[in-house]
Amino acid sequence: MRTKSLIIWVLVLSCWSLRLAWGLERFLIPLDSSVVGEPTWHTVQPKETLLDIARYYDLGYNQIVLANPGVDPWLPPVGKQVLIPSSYVLPLYRAGIVVNLAEMRLYFFRCEAGKQVVYTAPIGVGTEGKLTKLGVYTIIRKVKDPFWHVPESIRKEDPSLPEVIPPGPSNPLGNYALYLSRESYAIHGTNKPWGIGRRVSHGCIRLYPEDIKSLFPLVPVGTPVFIIYQPYKVGLRGRKIYLQAFPDFEKKIKHPLFEVLRQINLLESKINYPVQVDILKIKDTLKAHSGVPTVIGEVRWRHH
Repeated sequence: MRTKSLIIWVLVLSCWSLRLAWGLERFLIPLDSSVVGEPTWHTVQPKETLLDIARYYDLGYNQIVLANPGVDPWLPPVGKQVLIPSSYVLPLYRAGIVVNLAEMRLYFFRCEAGKQVVYTAPIGVGTEGKLTKLGVYTIIRKVKDPFWHVPESIRKEDPSLPEVIPPGPSNPLGNYALYLSRESYAIHGTNKPWGIGRRVSHGCIRLYPEDIKSLFPLVPVGTPVFIIYQPYKVGLRGRKIYLQAFPDFEKKIKHPLFEVLRQINLLESKINYPVQVDILKIKDTLKAHSGVPTVIGEVRWRHH
């Protein structure tokens, strides 16, 4: 009887660990590599939407839709194989928290047991005209069960809002908040998880409830936060050169191809080896902007 109970508990703990794994993704960063994770596939089950699938795999709405063009987000065909783009080219900045607005994803870099690791999660970002200002910030305080002191500008938009909303299901900050050093911004949870991977906020950074719950204890006060806008990211894994391209919804990059070639030149200078890339493949990847890391070339190692 004790053996049977032990087996049941092992199964329960295994399932719990798996569910936590789908919360805040964690990757060990290999030496000389800037691409982590692997894409996979998911078979649509009855009553599943792409939003359900995205949340299970810790993806944002933008990622699951971009990776599966033509698939109805609300009524995907049962039995259809959908691509899970759970592979990431790391951003150029790799310290503290990096928020890539164009990608709608957060990265948290830190050292564990002498190894560099990265935690990552999808985010909801500011609506048009209210995108978080680019720059360097600092986490100045952490609050569990925060009160939301509604800014005057938001109350002008919606006069029905009270001055303060206490913790609870109607609080848009969710259960955890990491406050930034400028502009009244915060990285926080949400009571509307289907807004992750969308432009929904007034400038704050929203995470799934399970992601902010996992991130909150890991991040100390004083952590730097880099807010960037990088729709095109070039990375290296082994000999292969990857490009991950997202829509430039702010239209900040006038010449996408030149920007990608600039990053390739930086990579070539860093590794001190010549590279060979396929310009047509780069153009196709930029045009598709699917958010899926795509091989566009390789390093040509010198033989001694």
